[in-house]
This record gives sequence, structure tokens and C-alpha cells, in this order.
Amino acid sequence: MSITPVFQLITGLAMFLFGMNAMGDGLKKVAGSKLETILWKLSSTPTRGVLLGTGVTAVIQSSSATSCMVVGFVNSGMMTIAQAIGIIMGANIGTTATGWILSLSAVEGQGDAFWTQFLSTTFISAIFALVGTLFMMFAKKNVYKHTGGILLGFAVLMSGMKMMSGAMGFLEDSPIFADMMTTMSNPFLGILVGTVITAILQSASASIGILQSLAVTGLVNNDAAIYLIIGMCIGASMPVLLSAIGATTNGKRASIIYLIFNSVGAIILTPVFYIINEFVHFGFMDIPADAFSIAMINTVFNTAATLLLLPFVKQFDRLVCALIRDKKTDKKAGELDRLEERFLTHPGLAIEQSRAVLCSMAEQSHQNLIEAFGLMKNYSEEAYNKVVADEGEIDKYEDKLGTYLVKITGKELNKEQSREVSKFLHTIGDFERISDHALTIADAAKEINEKQISFSHAAQEEISKLSAAVAEIVDISVKAFINNDNDLAHRVEPLEETIDMLCDELKLRHISRVQNGNCTLTHGFVFSDYITNCERIADHCSNIAVALIELDMDEFEAHAYLSTLKEHKSMLFNTYFEEYKNKYSV
Repeated sequence: MSITPVFQLITGLAMFLFGMNAMGDGLKKVAGSKLETILWKLSSTPTRGVLLGTGVTAVIQSSSATSCMVVGFVNSGMMTIAQAIGIIMGANIGTTATGWILSLSAVEGQGDAFWTQFLSTTFISAIFALVGTLFMMFAKKNVYKHTGGILLGFAVLMSGMKMMSGAMGFLEDSPIFADMMTTMSNPFLGILVGTVITAILQSASASIGILQSLAVTGLVNNDAAIYLIIGMCIGASMPVLLSAIGATTNGKRASIIYLIFNSVGAIILTPVFYIINEFVHFGFMDIPADAFSIAMINTVFNTAATLLLLPFVKQFDRLVCALIRDKKTDKKAGELDRLEERFLTHPGLAIEQSRAVLCSMAEQSHQNLIEAFGLMKNYSEEAYNKVVADEGEIDKYEDKLGTYLVKITGKELNKEQSREVSKFLHTIGDFERISDHALTIADAAKEINEKQISFSHAAQEEISKLSAAVAEIVDISVKAFINNDNDLAHRVEPLEETIDMLCDELKLRHISRVQNGNCTLTHGFVFSDYITNCERIADHCSNIAVALIELDMDEFEAHAYLSTLKEHKSMLFNTYFEEYKNKYSV
């Protein structure tokens, strides 16, 4: 026996897997980064979860990818187990779309007429390959390049299927293979083999494709195909189970849903179908399977299992909670848990979570500053300790978020995503520094309280006025960032210039009070440090606003922007500047 068909089979399998991956990646890119976010935000009920899970999986061509994503959602506390169950059920239906696409490889033009040759998948694949290559080589826009990737991936996938089917031809006359396929008609053996093969390949779609290729031999009957497909559905849970390594208790619970759902579906539906067949004797059982019947069996089983088990979502929830119990060491999911490593394979989703965490960090920095200002008027040890503790938390935000954003930059990002990540990286340090200055102001308040320093009435008024201006510029900067509001961001620089002028004026006034003996040098050091911190906070707000404005215009030259702004002050700048100058005059 020649070993050439074996090499042909391996080559066909490699082309098939590569084509399926390329087509899936292209579909995800063309669909945009919103798919994963939609899945997270709109899966409020089990039924809606099933529909969304079906749709998203049909697009990304991988139930394992959808389920792994769901494990990440649950692991980070963004989704409940009940929501996850609905999506995973839908993912089982959505993944059957791949089988229907693969069944096209069996389509050929019928008849002797010349025009019927144009109906063959050989011709269609050739056209797709040509158009896809042209798109990838010459298209300027990414959407066309990604569309080219889809077309080329489809062509490679179909070529791989053809090559595998051709390589299977030598099995037609093999009595060993015929006997083996006969034994697959045994439900237990068929399910076991299907499970093992898919667990090794870690892809139900790949297993279905191989089974469709084997069907060309005519030795795979529908009865064997049914049990092999059921096993393949169970084996597809392997990559999901592996994704739960290192996950929280809820993350692990979400990962076993896929296994339990398909196993329960198999346990219920297989005996029912087997018993009915014993009495009815379905005629199609002994007929050789083809690519279309395999795709149909796959769809019918997954749809039937979903319809049967959907009413029992609450029972599934209780079951997985009973199988994997809470640990004493489990902690409540926090904001930083949104930065889930599993999301990095979906950059759009990872960026969305980074935005949510950075917005939370910005709000906490703002709140920390307000609390620090409050200490200047009414000092308490409890409030001071809270500022210290919050500053420590914000440092953790900067460390983990910065590391996570750097990892995102290593992924393939489109222009909009790159701009978002760049904006986050430019602003994260400024939000952290605002909190640092808040702690320094709190330290100043502590010193004032311990040394019983009392400022003059004029100095107190000046501190209140400066505090109000700084509080406003931070409030504007945070709101502009969270709402991505460039109009609001344009207010920052005029107010920053007002604060600079105010700080210069307050320094001169305090020097005068010290010279007149109204204030001591001790007062002077504390007052001067306070003014310096306020001035620096305003500078960081300016950095945030410039990042928002400049990156929105696809450039980032902060120094050039500020120089141009101050040399050629616009009417809008002057209007805002006069407004703030009058508001914070002393």
C-alpha cells in the first residue's frame, strides 16, 4: 500500500484547519470589535443569550472561542452563571454553521452542459481565491483586506476538504475500515470515539469536517455518524475546560457548563432516539451518510438539546454550584478583575474593559482629591486614612492597567483601536499623579492639624478659591475623558492658564504677608507646597485634555499644540479664559 494518500490526508487537514482559522479571523475583523461587547451587554435572559450565542458563534465559527470568552466574563464578575448557560447553549447551535459551509465541498455541477461546471465548488473556490488574493494585495481599506482573507480562507478550506476527501478514497476497499465503521454503530463506542477525536483536535468543526471527508467512502452510515457527532459535541468542551485553569470558582463553573450540557443532552436524547428506532426502524439509519446529512444531524442534535434543556437553566445553575463549591478564599470580583487575560484574544473586548477600568480609576482619583481638599477644612484621622488607602488602590490600577494595555498593543489592532489604546496609555499616568498630589495635600492637612497651624482669613479665602478652581478642572477633565467629549476638553486649557495666574498671584500675596509678619515661615512652606500641588494637578489635567484633542485628530504633539494654542488664541479660548478669570479672581 502506498503511503502517498496519508501525506495527502495530512496536507489536506493542514489546509482545512488553516483555511477555517483564516476565514474565522477575517469574519471577526469584518464584523468589528462590537460582537463580544454585544454578547456581554445584551445577554440578560437565557433566551436572548441563546440567540446571541448562536449569532456570534456563527460569525466567529467557533463555539469553543465563544464559550472561553464567556468563562472570562463570569470569571471577572461581569456575567452570571445563568447568563453564561444561555450563551453556551446558543454556541452549540451556532457552531453547526461550519458544517453547512463544509458541505458545499460536495456540491458539483450536474449534467454535461458546459455552464453546469460553473456551479461546482471547484470553480467557486477558484474565483474566491483569485478575488481574495487581489483584495489582500491591492485593497487600501482594511475591511476589503479582511474580506479578501475570508474569501481566501474559504478557498483554502474547500481545497483542504477536497484533498482530504480524495485521500480517503483508498479506504473504500479496506475491510478493516469497513469493520471499524460498522462498530461505530454501537452508541457507546461511537460516542466515545467522537469524544476522544474532538478532545485531541480541540475543535468540533474540524472533527465534523473530517467526518464529512470520510463520508465520501460510502462506508459511514447515518447510524454511525449520529453517535460520532454526539461524541464530537461532548469532546468540544476540552478547550473550554482548559481555559478555566487559574480561573475563579465561578469561572470554573462556567467552563463545565459546556461539558454538562452536551453530556446531559447525549444521555437523554441517545436512549430516546435508540428506543424509538427499535420500534419505528428509521429507514435513513442504514443509508450511507454524506456531507449534507452530517451537517443536518449536527444541527438537529444541538438544536434539540437546546430546546429540551433551555427551561432548566436554574437547575443547571444549582448543579454547577453544587459540583464546584465556594471556597473561603474566594473574594468578590472587583473592578480590576475586568482585565481578564482571556479577553486579550478579542482586542475590542479587552479595550472596552480597559476603558471601564480607566474611567473608574479617573473617578476615584477625582474623589480622592475632593476628600483631600475636605481635610484642609475639617481634618479627621479616619478621612486621612481613607485618602491613603485609596491612593494605594489607584497605584494598583496604574500598575495592572498599564501592563494590560501593553499586552493589547501586541495584538493586531485596527486604526480606531490603536488610537484608543494610545489615549489610555497617555492618560493613565496623569490620573495616577492627580491621586499622588491628593495624598500630598492630605499630608499637608495632617501637618496643619498636628502643628496647630492657623492661616489668616485672607489665606483661607485664597485656599478655598484655588481649591474650587482645581476641583473644577479635574471634574471637567474626568467628564471629558469618560464621555469622550472634546468640546468639554477645550475648556481645560483656558482654566489651566487661569489657575497658573492664580497660583502666581497667591504666591506674591503670601510673600507679602510673610514680610509683613502676618504669617510665619512655617505657614509659608505649607502654603507654598499646597499651591505647587494644585498647579501640578492642573498641568496633568492639561495633559489629559491635550491627549483627547490631539489623538482625535490622529496625531499627538502636545508641546506643539500648546505652543500654537497660546500663540494664536482662538475666540473660543479667550471666551473661556475670561469666564474663568472672572470666576476665580481674588
